[in-house]
Amino acid sequence: MRVDSSIFLTVLAAGTVFALAACSRRATAGSDRQAGVPAPEPGARAVTVATAAVQVMERTVAVIGTLAAHDEATLSVKGPGRLQTMAVDLGSSVRAGELIAQVEPQDYELQLRQAEAFLSQTRARLGLPLKGDDDQVDPDHTSTVKEASARLDEARKNRDRIVELYEQGILSQSERETAEAAHEVAVNRFRDALEEVNNRVAQLAQRRAEVEIARKRLADTLIQAPFDGAIQERRASPGEYMIAGTPVVTIVRTDPLRLRVEAPERESAAIRAGQKVRVRVEGNPTAHLGTISRVSPAIDRQSRMLLVEADIPNDGSLRAGLFVRAEIITRDDRQSLGVPADALVVFAGIEKMFVVEQGKAAERQVSIGRRGTNWVEVLSGLKAGDVVVLNPGNLQTGETVKPERSAALATAKDGS
Repeated sequence: MRVDSSIFLTVLAAGTVFALAACSRRATAGSDRQAGVPAPEPGARAVTVATAAVQVMERTVAVIGTLAAHDEATLSVKGPGRLQTMAVDLGSSVRAGELIAQVEPQDYELQLRQAEAFLSQTRARLGLPLKGDDDQVDPDHTSTVKEASARLDEARKNRDRIVELYEQGILSQSERETAEAAHEVAVNRFRDALEEVNNRVAQLAQRRAEVEIARKRLADTLIQAPFDGAIQERRASPGEYMIAGTPVVTIVRTDPLRLRVEAPERESAAIRAGQKVRVRVEGNPTAHLGTISRVSPAIDRQSRMLLVEADIPNDGSLRAGLFVRAEIITRDDRQSLGVPADALVVFAGIEKMFVVEQGKAAERQVSIGRRGTNWVEVLSGLKAGDVVVLNPGNLQTGETVKPERSAALATAKDGS
């Protein structure tokens, strides 16, 4: 009997599809058996699962606080004068030593020239060059002392001659007394000359100090940044006459920032300098890592809190004054059991999870420790290797489930 070729080809194609589907089911069943997951029964509920695993988890202390400038300084004028220039404005970034503002320097330049003139005058009276930095003087080599010394020698020799002639009976007693008096006057004049030179040496030191003071006052007309930072507030404008102490700008150091937090008394024993701090700002998911640099030596008597300060590197996204939430990492080597946060179900204050056992869902009451953004630490109720159901919804104990895929557990060290 002759068979239509089109009917034969149709039957052959259907047989091929059936054979491929059967092979696929056998391969899937074999894969499930190799993974240790029982083959699901017909009508099983598809669920997403993850495996509870032991991993290194941090122990942290959660605190809240604020970011402050690491350093803040209000720069003022040191001497009176009219503000000549203002080189910065609000928000300007400055380097240490950079010019901020300047007071008109003319008056201070004249004062310096006057002080230098007085110095030159004093040097001339001591026989020194008008200009120079060497102020060493030998009093015995000054003209004043030399003149007094010469007069003293003359008076001494004259007295000695008169005494000798007096002893020979040539001169009278009155002439001897006159010579003695002249010698005494010469001695006193020599002493006065030495005192005068010493006084001029002291005056020279005074004049030198006056020159340095005048030079310092001239330098102080320049207001310079004491450290790298930014201008937080501008408080003066060119043309204003300013008395000594008038503020000009406020400058702040914003890298690093200073984090100030208060930790509970019960956690204070675990906190010490050198520990890491993870900081998060509202509206910014990025975590910023810093280091505790200062810890108060005492607990506050009123609040029973411990004041802690940390240095937080600033990449430009942080500002002083921001309110932050922080975690002080007290330990980073503790091993704990963790699962994705989606596996946790909380009902009436009871924490529980569903695990897959022999292809069926089983409810487990658990105790939860530390929580992260997408993971939780399980203190009791599970063991390593248990397969937990994610987002169980209305899943019931004993319900047949079909695990579809495994979800990876995020590490607890990155705070994610």
